[in-house]
Parts: sequence; structure tokens; C-alpha cells
Amino acid sequence: MSDTTRRTGSCLCGGVHFVVTGQPTRVGLCHCKDCRKASGSAYSAFAIWPRDAFETSGEVASYGTRSFCPTCGGRVAWIGDDEVEVMLGSLDVAPTDLEPQYELWISRRETWLHALPGTEQFEHDRPLDGPAPETPLRRHRDLCPTPSRTTEN
Repeated sequence: MSDTTRRTGSCLCGGVHFVVTGQPTRVGLCHCKDCRKASGSAYSAFAIWPRDAFETSGEVASYGTRSFCPTCGGRVAWIGDDEVEVMLGSLDVAPTDLEPQYELWISRRETWLHALPGTEQFEHDRPLDGPAPETPLRRHRDLCPTPSRTTEN
């Protein structure tokens, strides 16, 4: 796909719509406690785009760093200063052509789930991009912290 690829998505009721343009910078799965609780599933599947590749319309509410539709409660995106995290399930076209490159918090992965072949596996969060090894770890959106986030997620 080219950089002009446009993907659309929305919440369950359609009150919030969004468009992401181009390819994501990364795609992953997370098994941490916060993602499990927020998604109601055993893991969350997400893709990260540059902030300027994301457009949205509609009213959005938030809890911590997570945004959702105030009508249906459907999670839409996390919007940071430089990045946007979109849950793959909120995209309009399924299945997508996006494949996870890594898994986070594999220590919390259900025993009946197996490592996704060909993906990087992280016991907890993935390291920050860049050469400084002494920098703190980066959550899948650094981004994952909610009011309850701890190192034991």
C-alpha cells in the first residue's frame, strides 16, 4: 500500500468517526492488565500512526489517556502529542492487512494463546525507540498509563 492509503473507523454507534492516512509506524498486541480491562478481552490489538495522520469527528469522552464514545462507550483512539493509537477492531474494514510486529506483557498472556509467529516478544513494555538504554521503557503508547497503571500490569 502507498502512503496515500486511508483507513476509516468509528465507534459502535457511529457517533465518532476517524480516518488514518498512510501506513502505521508499528502494530502490536498487548496483554497487560489495563488493556485487558479496557478491552474486556484477553489482549488488545492496536496500530500506531503519527499524530498528523489522524483526523476525527464527533464527541469524545476520556478516562485517563483512553478516549471513547460517550454514547456507546466504544473505544476509538488514544491521541498523544506525536502519536495516535487506534484499536484494530475500531477500523471499518475487517480483516485488515495490518499484522502485529510485537507482543507486550507476554507474562500475562493466557496459556491457551501462543506467541504470534515472527513477532518480537516483550516480557513487559517495549524499550523506547532510540539508542539510550538507560531511558525508561515505553508502553505501546507510552501512552498506556491510566490512573491504575503500575509496574505489575
